[in-house]
Amino acid sequence: MPPNRHSLPNVAATLAVASGKGGVGKTTVTVNLALALRSLGARVGIFDADIFGPNVPLMLGIHRRKPGEGWVPTVRRAGAEPYIEPLKRYGLRLMSMGLIMAEDQVINPLADVVGQVVVETLRSVIWGDLDVLLIDLPPSAGQPQQGLLTYVRLDGVLIVTTPQDLSLLDSSRSLLMYAKAGAPVLGLVENMSYFICPDCGGRHEIFQHSAQWRPDALRDVPVLGRIPLTADISRGIDRNHPLMADFAAAGSAVGGVANLTESAQAAAFLEIARAVQAKLPGRAAANEGPEEAPRV
Repeated sequence: MPPNRHSLPNVAATLAVASGKGGVGKTTVTVNLALALRSLGARVGIFDADIFGPNVPLMLGIHRRKPGEGWVPTVRRAGAEPYIEPLKRYGLRLMSMGLIMAEDQVINPLADVVGQVVVETLRSVIWGDLDVLLIDLPPSAGQPQQGLLTYVRLDGVLIVTTPQDLSLLDSSRSLLMYAKAGAPVLGLVENMSYFICPDCGGRHEIFQHSAQWRPDALRDVPVLGRIPLTADISRGIDRNHPLMADFAAAGSAVGGVANLTESAQAAAFLEIARAVQAKLPGRAAANEGPEEAPRV
C-alpha cells in the first residue's frame, strides 16, 4: 500500500461499494448492507461520496431543503483533527454530500476539485470507533474514485452488479481499476438477481444468466450474495424506512439477529453481511439504537 494513503482514525475497516454502471441499485445495497452489519452487532458508518447524486440521506429519511452556498477547494492542514460530527440514523453514523446541499440542488464543481472535496470531507468527520465504514461511490472511473484510491487506505471493495452481460462487463472494468490500484476486491454482489412473484412466490429469472459468458476479470471473484427483486425494498424507500432497518434495531437490542421474517431479500443481505465480516478484522457489539431522522 503506497505510503501516502491514510487510514481513518478508529475505523477498523474502510470498504468502497462500487459499480461499473448506474442503475444497478448500488446505494440501496450500501444502505441495507450497513443495516445488516448493524444487526449482527457491528458499529457501522456510511460515507456518501456521490457529489452529483447523493441519495443515501433520502433512503434513510433525511432531507435537506436549504441550498448550499457554493463550493471551494478544501485545504486540510497536515495532522489536523477531524471536526465534523456525523448524523446518526438507525444506529448508523452518516456523512453525505447530500447534507451539504439541498436535495434538488444542481451543482457543477470543477472536475479536479471533486476528488479533493470528497477526500477532505471524509477525513474531517469524527467517525468515532467503527468496525466498518462503507463508502458509497458514484458509477464512474474518474473522481472521486481516483482521489480516494490515491489518498485513503481501502481495506476492501465490493462490486455491485446485475446479471446482465453489459453490467458484468462494466463491473469487470471497475474491478480492474481497483485491483490495479492495490485495493483488495472482496467480491461481487448480484442485485436484482431474480424475481419473486408476489402472488405465487415463484422464482423467475428476469435477466439472462450466461454460464459461458463471463469476463475474465470476474472468473475467480466470489459472489458474496444474490439479492432478489421484490417490492419490499421500494416500499421501504417510499416509507423512509429501509428494508433492513427493523433487523438492525432487533439485532442491536439483543446482541444478535432476532424476529427474522421470511423475507428473501433480508436473508440475502444477512448472507452478504456475514461474508463481508468473515473477510475483515474483528467487530464489537453495537450499543446504540435507531434514532429519529433530522431535517437539516
